[in-house]
Amino acid sequence: MTPAETAIRARRKLTNKLIAAHEAARLRPFLASDINLIAGDGSLMVGVESVLAAFDSQFRDPSFVTYLRTTEAVRPDQDEARAAETGTWVATWRGSPTLTGTYLAVWRKVTGQWVIESELYVTLTETPA
Repeated sequence: MTPAETAIRARRKLTNKLIAAHEAARLRPFLASDINLIAGDGSLMVGVESVLAAFDSQFRDPSFVTYLRTTEAVRPDQDEARAAETGTWVATWRGSPTLTGTYLAVWRKVTGQWVIESELYVTLTETPA
């Protein structure tokens, strides 16, 4: 595993923990100020303030439990200045159906630390077994 892959996987685990703890403000260091995020419903959030406000709104919903992103692969560029992370995600609310899908995150290194530049979440319905 490359240093970039190790660092990004560790930062993803930390963001999962902060989301599970409903701590929106503590997510700021993981997000680029100019982040673009396309949510599973296709809505676009531009800028860190927009993304943090969306998390904060979700966290105020008493039925919201968490989002869990599971990294499947991290592919850094040659200079290890940017990287693509792919994986699966699950969103959980009490008393509601669970949402799942796939995601792509673009990370970039800013002053020695990896931050999320953009994320795309795709909601996929599962085929019944």
